[in-house]
Amino acid sequence: MNVNYINSFLSAATSVLRDVCQIETKVGKPYLKDPIYAKDTLVIIIGVTGAIKGSVLISVDEEVCCDIASKMMMGMPVNELNDMARSAISELSNMILGNAATVFSTEGINIDITPPSICFGSMSISSSEVKNICVPLTYEDKEINFNISVKDVK
Repeated sequence: MNVNYINSFLSAATSVLRDVCQIETKVGKPYLKDPIYAKDTLVIIIGVTGAIKGSVLISVDEEVCCDIASKMMMGMPVNELNDMARSAISELSNMILGNAATVFSTEGINIDITPPSICFGSMSISSSEVKNICVPLTYEDKEINFNISVKDVK
């Protein structure tokens, strides 16, 4: 996978998280990961089409999801993973990938994204076409995992 693609997604994510949630993140070390998730994990899946194809999965545990939703709602406490919290995280993911599409566009790479799909609970997601690279973004003592599996369309 092209490392510039990963960097474009991460650039968009750190920018949106900073601007929308006032979260300063640190980028962790990327690693290959089988996309297998525990029962308390929220996963947002967004497809990527155009000059590159694949998907980006943003996974957060329930506690982190509530914290991010609280920050998006200007500090209004979100104590449970209800419809409002899920919607907030879904919209945040959509903003991140929309921003990534803009970053790619400035590099001459045109992509489109699909609407976000929200999944919660124990699951395993697989793709036979491309490996999944997981990059953790951390803030405070919390972690947001970006699972990127995209490739060039030839």
